Amino acid sequence: MTALARGGHRATLRSRREARAAYLFLAPWFAGLLVITVGPILASLYLSFTDYSLLEEAKWVGWDNYVRMFTQDTRFLQSLQVTTVYVVVSVPLQLAFALLLALVLDRGLRGLSFYRSIFYLPSLLGGSVAIAILWRKVFGADGLVNAVLAVFGIEGTGWVGHPDYALGTLILLHVWTFGAPMIIFLAGLRQIPSSYYEAASVDGAGWLRQFRSITLPLLTPIIFFNLVLELIKSFQSFTQAFIVSNGQGGPADSTLFYTLYLYLQGFKRFDMGYAAAMAWVLLLIIAGLTGVNFLASKYWVFYGDTK
Repeated sequence: MTALARGGHRATLRSRREARAAYLFLAPWFAGLLVITVGPILASLYLSFTDYSLLEEAKWVGWDNYVRMFTQDTRFLQSLQVTTVYVVVSVPLQLAFALLLALVLDRGLRGLSFYRSIFYLPSLLGGSVAIAILWRKVFGADGLVNAVLAVFGIEGTGWVGHPDYALGTLILLHVWTFGAPMIIFLAGLRQIPSSYYEAASVDGAGWLRQFRSITLPLLTPIIFFNLVLELIKSFQSFTQAFIVSNGQGGPADSTLFYTLYLYLQGFKRFDMGYAAAMAWVLLLIIAGLTGVNFLASKYWVFYGDTK
């Protein structure tokens, strides 16, 4: 064996030892992936085709759970409608509000770090049980909102207890958690070269024209990123509706979020097979909408010199 061949053989042995060491260190992660993630996913897929009550052995029923969802279960359709309205209204409002505040903060305010931290707090606290309880109190019949309206001689109502307004209060709560997208928008604004605005000013462009022709196109990747994240997160909203409606989705199912109804089926009625089927339908809905967003992004998202 020549010296060159011996050197190549030693390199091969060394790379194999390094690979074995890498796999050894990765083994706990792979074990966790299989046991905690992949295993439950496959189990839920199987259970979605069964009649399983947690107390009895699962019985194979085929597509019955899925057929029942769309043909017999009116509360399922109601939860889908409520969640759709919640997502369609709250996500654009939240992103618009977050972008507006990011534009204000980008003007070089003193104490920017302080304001950025303060405005980020709602994103940290908005999904907590404590804030949901506080929100129910604020919009209750004797809450702060009605107290303020009473000062102006306006008689309020129990906003969270009225079918026409209860969902609106949850939409406001979601809009209030604008901190995370605002920080991302602010980071994107800081990446736009000031020379673009200076050149536009020389050409006589006002702030509105600059926003429409410079800021908005260059922010489209950030808008797309925030849109996808908030779309997924809003479909998974649960805590707010659970606390505000006392875990029932009331009044009159006006706050019956999809995830809340899934919880009621799985852990109140112990119909775990049906709940698993609902979970897979939700997965398909989120995956489908995310895919549509990615396909549509090539028509409105600008990356550098490409469209």
